[in-house]
Amino acid sequence: MISKINGKLFADMIIQGAQNLSNNADLVDSLNVYPVPDGDTGTNMNLTITSGREEVENNLSQSIGELGKTFSKGLLMGARGNSGVILSQLFRGFCKNIEEYDEINAQQLANSFQSGVDTAYKAVMKPVEGTILTVAKDAANAAMKKAEETDDCVAIMEHTIAEAEKSLENTPNLLAVLKEVGVVDSGGKGLLCVYEGFLKGLNGETVEATKKKLDTEELVHESHDFHGVMNTEDIKFGYCTEMMVRFGKDKKEFSEQEFRNDMSQFGDSLLVINDDEIVKVHVHTETPGEVFNYGQQYGELIKVKAENMREQHREVIRKEQQNQRKEDNNQSKTVETAIIAISMGEGISELFTSMGATHIISGGQTMNPSTEDIVKVIEQSQCQRAIILPNNKNIRMSSDQAADLVEAETEVIPTTSIPQGVAALFQYDPSSSLAENKSHMTTALDSVKSGSITFAVRDTKIDGVEIKKDQFMGLAENKIVTSNNDEYTTITGLLKELLTEDSEILTIFAGEDAHPDVSDKLIEWIESEYPEIEVEEHNGGQPIYHYLFAVE
Repeated sequence: MISKINGKLFADMIIQGAQNLSNNADLVDSLNVYPVPDGDTGTNMNLTITSGREEVENNLSQSIGELGKTFSKGLLMGARGNSGVILSQLFRGFCKNIEEYDEINAQQLANSFQSGVDTAYKAVMKPVEGTILTVAKDAANAAMKKAEETDDCVAIMEHTIAEAEKSLENTPNLLAVLKEVGVVDSGGKGLLCVYEGFLKGLNGETVEATKKKLDTEELVHESHDFHGVMNTEDIKFGYCTEMMVRFGKDKKEFSEQEFRNDMSQFGDSLLVINDDEIVKVHVHTETPGEVFNYGQQYGELIKVKAENMREQHREVIRKEQQNQRKEDNNQSKTVETAIIAISMGEGISELFTSMGATHIISGGQTMNPSTEDIVKVIEQSQCQRAIILPNNKNIRMSSDQAADLVEAETEVIPTTSIPQGVAALFQYDPSSSLAENKSHMTTALDSVKSGSITFAVRDTKIDGVEIKKDQFMGLAENKIVTSNNDEYTTITGLLKELLTEDSEILTIFAGEDAHPDVSDKLIEWIESEYPEIEVEEHNGGQPIYHYLFAVE
């Protein structure tokens, strides 16, 4: 039985809770309703609580109240995405309830869970049941009831977890889209992981870090880490080489050990995955041709790739130098009114800058900037007033939180997409007041419809659309309206949804993976089918989304 929790014990709970969520971040991500290839709920909650954990580890205190202040500050500043902000608010309320104490008892533990729920519900403009909020609320109610029966903090934590599990399983009955897709709420699952880690820490147990397992379904494409490589010439084996071989009956009999031994002679960073029909290989080598020739002894080459890592390294150095110059200019720029746009893609960032944005923060679906990222830009600009364009629904709450933390008078324009951000910034008038600009810029959001093309990371069915892994998807605003193996067919299907007889202008932002042939064919189709519509093209350079569309 544990009747009291002090700062040291609470720190153990936080550390184990953060580690358990980190271990399960990929699982939480996999529960996201939309099968888009982004780092979302699990990633954002993990980064948020990791920020809190680091603050705690650097500022340990025997007083639970003092430690709680440290934890809350770390969460608040590190909060990323809506799920991360809600997590930070849950523990902001929790820590507010304990700030006057050196240690707390079981009743105060339960009260703190309830205080966290109250704070989080107030922070969300339109709370939705069947989400992390519901799981937190049901768990807190259970803790309060259990505290009437026992003085044991362990018993409180165990009962809290048991009710959180029940509530999580019930989320599909409260939120129709969860039931349609066949998942429980991802944020609720993330919170449960934290609570499970809390119990481990309370009992003096350690959550061991788990290594990420190699995906046996496919050889994961690596993004080369050149950390420690000072000169391009230091790269010993210059070609990242991959191949997939389908075994042939009349070919050499496959022995995994012999194959590995032979392949290891070609270079380093060797990975070999095989089943009864196929072997997949990854190796860094100087002689990719010899690797392919060797593979052909066993059967037919069905996939090959060789990338020049020295050239990639030169490009990394060039971009780092270029980005550093831009970042230095961006961060050091002081202005009276800061206009901050969250942007993804060099072309889109340049467009925002040309339209009057004073500061650009890199971010979007693949990486949501933290509250602290936004706060730092505002503070370093030494501005009197600031306007934030989040340009993504999952960055809105972090932006709001940042606006509350800075001294400068700050307004957040509720932009949920890049096209909305462009439309809003077009209405900015330097001679108008902050309130007038917010009004005009917000009104402009109704004048634009947003669309995007990306690809699916898993099979699912949502909004009545059947989606297969790796298919292209067309999203109108945030709703998937079409999916197809052919990108051009997906694009035209999406545009048929977006374009109406009242449409006048179509703006196309081509991403870094947009194919010129598809783009040319698309322009020909628009000119043929919608001759009255004016088309504007931009090289956006955004990742993940092959195309972004704005219809006015």
